[in-house]
Amino acid sequence: MKRFVEGADRGQSTLFPECVEDWIDADNPVRVIDVLVDDLDLAGLGFGGVDPEATGRPSYHPSILLKLYIYGYLNRVQSSRRLEREAGRNVEVMWLLGRLAPDHKTIADFRKDNGLALRKVCARFVELCRQMGLLTTASVAIDGSKFKAVNNRDKNFTRAKVERRRAQLEESVARYLSQLDTADRQEPAEALAAKVTRLTEKLTKLKEEMGKLAVYEKQMLASPDQQVSLTDPDSRSMATSGRGSGVVGYNVQVAVDTEHHLIVTHEVTNSGSDRAQLANMAKQAKAVLKTETLEAVADRGYFNSPEILACHEAGITVTLPKPQTSGAKSEGRFGKQDFAYLPGEDAYRCPAGERMPYRYTNEEDGKMLRRYWTTACQNCSLKSQCTTGPERRITRWEHEHLLEAVQERLDANPQAMRQRRETVEHPFGTMKARMGATHFLTKTLPNVAAEMALSVLAYNLTRVMNIVGSKQLMAAIVA
Repeated sequence: MKRFVEGADRGQSTLFPECVEDWIDADNPVRVIDVLVDDLDLAGLGFGGVDPEATGRPSYHPSILLKLYIYGYLNRVQSSRRLEREAGRNVEVMWLLGRLAPDHKTIADFRKDNGLALRKVCARFVELCRQMGLLTTASVAIDGSKFKAVNNRDKNFTRAKVERRRAQLEESVARYLSQLDTADRQEPAEALAAKVTRLTEKLTKLKEEMGKLAVYEKQMLASPDQQVSLTDPDSRSMATSGRGSGVVGYNVQVAVDTEHHLIVTHEVTNSGSDRAQLANMAKQAKAVLKTETLEAVADRGYFNSPEILACHEAGITVTLPKPQTSGAKSEGRFGKQDFAYLPGEDAYRCPAGERMPYRYTNEEDGKMLRRYWTTACQNCSLKSQCTTGPERRITRWEHEHLLEAVQERLDANPQAMRQRRETVEHPFGTMKARMGATHFLTKTLPNVAAEMALSVLAYNLTRVMNIVGSKQLMAAIVA
């Protein structure tokens, strides 16, 4: 008796050839992709090549290439060359494309030439999710994450990097010149002549590199942010959460639904800071959800007074912690939070119980700031714990009550930050795992944005299939 499962004979013929349709289950995700793309108005979304040319070689319909890309990003195959191989060996792709096998250049050009349309497809699927009732909770978590660009860290130059590299080159030049000087004082020999030739060649290369560095420095100084990337000109050097680490890449912003963890909206930026992103992302999420009000949670990196004001004016309630940047607090003295504001009197009460009345208002960085202090500081027993100056002064922004309301909401819901983490870190982790170690494969911001749209679409598609199932999703698409 045989003890192993036996396979079929490779040379065995069949009376009736097997049909590709038989290899694809009824609830296979590839069927969802097929139905989704066939239901789209590709011309209305801006895809090129929907109407065939009257002359010339026939081209692939955009729906074929769009299906291929969605399948690829859903299955961790983003490279155009790998997608080309999949089209010739993968039964699911054969079924999806009708056994068409476009070459890698055609595949790559489609992504490059239809970036805006790809972003619209992603937005269209989010709208479908809203129509299905999956985005009924007007609550989002906002966060940003750094994704690596096609630009090595050695090919990115900032002022500090240029100075550091120049110092290294000058040190190497000095070392080689010293070795040449030592060689000149020795008796001529064949081995010594070879060494001198080698050192001379190294010095020539170093001088060439210093010339290139001068060109890079000129480009860097001409850049608005004093930074230049050689491979992907739009990518930027950004600090990451790891101590002493950084990445040359892009800052991807997302607003994630707190109920089903679907990405409501996203944006790719090359700014390393999140401080100017809160209102923009929250307003986009509010528009997508088509709601009158919205609750948004973010981390302390988004804390920015004008951004919080902009959210308030747009009907968006934000919750986020304030960064601990008080110099007095870090040095062991009282912080601003230790001074109680008295709304009825428009004054502050200090930790010693003294009243600090309003003194004057001035404008600073476009903000109207009110100043408060008392003359009782000189004889106060707590002065050493309060200030090193003649008196302690408190500054109050004209919209400070909005910042106080943010803190009150955070105090009332201390679990908000944990919930934010659980909501927003899952999408980033999933997308980065699918992208692999290299993250983005294309260069420049428009092309990278197209890549990100496909990644977000694949993530949302997976989430919805897990929530409602493939068959129900297909029914909703064609409804």
